[in-house]
Amino acid sequence: MQTQTPCSDYVETKGLIYFARMLDKIRMKATGKLPPGYFTGVEDPTHFDARCTRFLAVNYDELVEQTLRGGSDEEILEWCFARGRRPSEEEISVWNAFLRKRGWRDEASAELTESKKEAGFGDRDDIQTWVDLHDAEEGRTPRALFSR
Repeated sequence: MQTQTPCSDYVETKGLIYFARMLDKIRMKATGKLPPGYFTGVEDPTHFDARCTRFLAVNYDELVEQTLRGGSDEEILEWCFARGRRPSEEEISVWNAFLRKRGWRDEASAELTESKKEAGFGDRDDIQTWVDLHDAEEGRTPRALFSR
């Protein structure tokens, strides 16, 4: 079966980044289209899937079941809001900023540096965050963290 890559972390669902990517990974994994090496689930609490489901206060396994039943990303996010919690606009803004900057001058920086090297991107200064690394690994140009 041919594999695919999930959408960018930057894709927004009702203003929330990363959620669409998590659903893409769930759907691709279920159909055997997610390439090996992608992290899914909540086993590691530092991975974005775990952080996102905690942020929304939903159970990951229940989210998988709901996603595989069908529906748009927006409908599934509404299900999360009803089942867990509906973050305020300010909370979503803080969430988005956290994810966009994860790995840049924080406790995840050393691991990001190692992962860049392993992926063959050790010399790439444009990869400053985990979101940048995801985009680079999937053939997209990383966005500048700060415009100059």
